[in-house]
Amino acid sequence: MKSFHYLVFTLILAGSLSSCTVIRQGEVGVRRKLGKIQPAPVNEGLKVFNPLMTRVIKIPTRTMNIEVRSPLPSKEGLTVQSDVSILYRVIGKDAPQIIEKLGQNYEQVVILPVFRSAVADVSSRFYAKDMHTGQRAAIEVAIKDQMMTQLKDRGFVVEAVLLKSIVLPAGLAKAIEDKLEAEQDAQRMQFILDKERQEAQRRLIEAEGIRDAQKIINEGLTPMLIQFKSIEAFNKLSTSPNSKVIITNGNTPMLIGPDKLQ
Repeated sequence: MKSFHYLVFTLILAGSLSSCTVIRQGEVGVRRKLGKIQPAPVNEGLKVFNPLMTRVIKIPTRTMNIEVRSPLPSKEGLTVQSDVSILYRVIGKDAPQIIEKLGQNYEQVVILPVFRSAVADVSSRFYAKDMHTGQRAAIEVAIKDQMMTQLKDRGFVVEAVLLKSIVLPAGLAKAIEDKLEAEQDAQRMQFILDKERQEAQRRLIEAEGIRDAQKIINEGLTPMLIQFKSIEAFNKLSTSPNSKVIITNGNTPMLIGPDKLQ
């Protein structure tokens, strides 16, 4: 009986001195043993540790998204409001270093401050209207690259910075709308002018074609051809069954129909 009680006591003591945790896909574990961070990360799987001496901190290594609303100062001194998504991930092998130097609240400690510094520096190189046009992609890339310059040696990868829901100052938004409308009107007018120009060109070509055809015909009407055509006309009139009177000077026939003879 004493042996049984000893065995139960031993199992309870062993259970109290050990614990386990599961490191899932998309995360990595960091061991803190007696207050000291262990340099080797804990990879995915079931891990056993002594809870009295060791704590396992789980850090996600999948892509994370930070949503933040940020003012963007422009080159002309205006402020543009924008919702921003920061897509980043932790490099697994650097997770112990991150916990040791930055702690678990690393988003607030380093990522967001670096973002605010980068966005203020980059956006101030562009005009406010550029943030609402095709230049926005260039601004996003420039912010991401500047963040990576400061974060790449700290164990982070910034995958993208996305500017969303950009709100321009009211006066500037109205000016951009008026400009776009004026550009559309100018494009419509240019289309009309091009169409009229093409129509005028078509008429000119048609007139030139008629002129050239008449010129060719006139040049081909030689005296001999005219006399030949007259002979043909006389021949056709002579075979016609209708009564008629033909008056001619030998070159050009003139026909008088029966109604003129009465």
